[in-house]
Amino acid sequence: MSVDRNWMYHRLSENGYIRAEFCDGVKGFLEFAFTQLEYCSGDKIRCPCIRCDNQKFLNRDTVNVHLLRKGFTPGYSTWFAHGELLGAVAPVSTSAVEASTSMDVGCEHGQQYRTMVMEAMGPEEELHLRSAFEVNHEEEPNKDAADFYSLLKDAEVPLWEGCKKHSKLSAISQLLNCKSEFNMSISCYDRIMKIVKNMLPESEKLPSDFYQSKKMLRKLGLEYTSIDVCENNCMLFYKETENLIECTICGHPRYKLRRNDGGGRRKDVPYRRLRYLPITPRLQRLFMSSRTAELMSWHVKGGDSDEMVHPACGEAWKHFDRIHPSFSTEPRNVRLGLCTDGFNPFSQSARPYSCWPVFVTVYNLPPSICMKRPYIFLSLVISGPKSPGKSIDVLLRPLIDELKILWEVGVTTYDIFRKENFQMKAVLLWTINDFPAYGMLSGWSTHGKLACPYCMENSKTFTLQHGGKTSFFDCHRQFLPMDHAYRYQVDSFFNGRIETDPPPRRLSGEELKNRISALPNITFGLKAPKHTIPGFGKDHNWVKRSIFWELPYWHTLLIRHNLDVMHIVRNVFLNIFYTCMDVKGKTKDNVKARQDLELYCKRPKLRIQFVNGKLVKPPASYVLSKDQAMEVCEWVKGLRLPDGYASNISKCVNLDDYKFYGLKSHDCHVFMLRLLPIAFREVLPAPVWDALTELSCYFRDLCSTTLRVQDMEVLEKNIVVTLCKLEKIFPPAFFDSMEHLPVHLAYEAKVGGPVQYRWMYPFERLMHDIKQKVKNRASIEGSIVEAYIIEEISTFCSHYFEPSIQTRLNQVPRNEDEGEFDLVDRLSIFTHQGRPFGKPSARHLTTQEFNAAELYVLLNCVEVQPFGK
Repeated sequence: MSVDRNWMYHRLSENGYIRAEFCDGVKGFLEFAFTQLEYCSGDKIRCPCIRCDNQKFLNRDTVNVHLLRKGFTPGYSTWFAHGELLGAVAPVSTSAVEASTSMDVGCEHGQQYRTMVMEAMGPEEELHLRSAFEVNHEEEPNKDAADFYSLLKDAEVPLWEGCKKHSKLSAISQLLNCKSEFNMSISCYDRIMKIVKNMLPESEKLPSDFYQSKKMLRKLGLEYTSIDVCENNCMLFYKETENLIECTICGHPRYKLRRNDGGGRRKDVPYRRLRYLPITPRLQRLFMSSRTAELMSWHVKGGDSDEMVHPACGEAWKHFDRIHPSFSTEPRNVRLGLCTDGFNPFSQSARPYSCWPVFVTVYNLPPSICMKRPYIFLSLVISGPKSPGKSIDVLLRPLIDELKILWEVGVTTYDIFRKENFQMKAVLLWTINDFPAYGMLSGWSTHGKLACPYCMENSKTFTLQHGGKTSFFDCHRQFLPMDHAYRYQVDSFFNGRIETDPPPRRLSGEELKNRISALPNITFGLKAPKHTIPGFGKDHNWVKRSIFWELPYWHTLLIRHNLDVMHIVRNVFLNIFYTCMDVKGKTKDNVKARQDLELYCKRPKLRIQFVNGKLVKPPASYVLSKDQAMEVCEWVKGLRLPDGYASNISKCVNLDDYKFYGLKSHDCHVFMLRLLPIAFREVLPAPVWDALTELSCYFRDLCSTTLRVQDMEVLEKNIVVTLCKLEKIFPPAFFDSMEHLPVHLAYEAKVGGPVQYRWMYPFERLMHDIKQKVKNRASIEGSIVEAYIIEEISTFCSHYFEPSIQTRLNQVPRNEDEGEFDLVDRLSIFTHQGRPFGKPSARHLTTQEFNAAELYVLLNCVEVQPFGK
């Protein structure tokens, strides 16, 4: 095999004559090609000239003339259509493909894109290629092999003759990556393509529009399937019911009626469709890509840490390994988490619409990329316009069937890091949802007196006589030690009640399985007759047998459904903040709350009073006066936070009416964990401030990126005391289910690991991005899936871009300042690069500023640390 084939693309000399070197090279090529008898068709070989492009079998003389007149097809420096590639490379090794390439013609970076194509197609595709070219008669290659060969060629074809930086494949993949990352519209992309084509000397190699670009790179993507659904969510037209034309439960027709418009529609249009993106090929690609294959076994070593920095360090993961040793012995087996939630793709003022995407995240990856967007896979898109409710089990059927196959049988997968095939299996560790969706997936209703899925029927909730809502007031003393003083205080909690009961026992998976097995079958569907399981709301809160119990291992998990810390923190903060700020319509301390307080608690100072025939609420210690509320608002208005730490919370304050507007979940998170103790420090009495500060510290410790089991056990005990302190301060109407659930969060953190892997923030951000990609309002779900497929392709391609090309995978930090300076004789805290901001000026620091700067240096300078011991 020739080491240097530069002669192939230097056919003519400066005076326009064919070079002698090129003639000798063609002669050598023919000699080699006709020695590879298995690639010949009698006395003919494939002609590699520009026009024939290895598609036609011609005799020796004709091939010689074609090459001398027209030259070789671009990107054919390796003669794989004539036996060279396949003769030198093992069919399952992409590293061997790299070794077999003598040089990259035109594009300096063409080889990495060839590697990308090989890893995208997988080792089996090379066998397809072999079968397509190892023929003894003239025939066209099959479609898969032709697509594969076309991509390989595009990876080496220079964008124009003499281009050293870009091939056709690299240019299109980078343009599509830019479109996907910035949510560029199709019309905008088409216009940019026209501009780029007009700038290039040879523009015919670039696709003319988005459709052609997508068609070219779609070969690198993974497909999805559409499954017809009954209009009322009763059933799927799937597997054995695939050919039915109406629902077997409600009788609703599957297809819409055809219009009498002459020719009519050629295809039947179903009323509803479920878009399903199988997770198996996406998991396989993680092992087939050299960028992620090694990382898929990170948890083996990373999970040995004494500190919990990842779910692999938690007891739930380790418990599963002990129960299922055959699964855990293969470190490449995959652990998954599932999340779903509804969102409205239209504006708030538009008609209500609820679209439900289902995401699957991979926990094998290290903490730095585990919950990043490229590794959270969209698996299902459930169409609106209404929430599926408990009928979501019907729509989860394809995913559950696939998960059962991945557990029981697995799938043969090629590991490019170890250069071997193995039988990959997968397990679903838990689900991640807000509290309403928790009830939809678990089958335990999260409404009413038995809303808590841990306390279940042992909850001591009651319905407020005046407020009419369920209260979790005085439900936490039973979690205290049996000798705690709070258990015997009859005046501070529920009237005259001494708490002697132990905390509710958590049921094991086996006990839950036995209860679930006894539940009757439920008919699903939006128009199904309402059927309540006997004892609902009194003895239990089961509304169905969840489809997840079909997974053989589901009962062996320590955590099946996670309580979402994100929404709990948000709701707890808003209840506290609006009550303390006495926001009308949102406070929990209204007239009805005071009337209930008189019934259930001995707090005579807070009872409703009649003054001049009007009901008057005596001021409470936990409610700020108008002047104090104004002081808090003005403090928040002047607040300045570090860049990237939080949004500009000061914009949420309106000083005209001294109210807050538009607080997002992360704003509430920052306020609850960091700002609440500071904001209320000077305006609330010490007992109230102490209890709220303890609650703030609890959430801050709970949300740490590194946890210890012993610390979580301390938090599990302390939060009970904190909640009891709050019960002595706030009225019973204040305590809904959100104020109760924190009592169980420390246990879940102790068992499952850091909350960053089990809360909704990554998925909420992903849903926001998906919402931005909806361009076709007439077909919401189809638009989402098509945009996701393009993003999936572009993200995969971006792994192989040059480091200088900025993508979502290698974004430059927002405060990264360019430039270099001498670091000699500088303290460590003054080694960060910077740039001037605004017009320079000089002034002397005040004493307070100087002391603050000095303290910062002493606390953060590495050189000072040895002197502090």
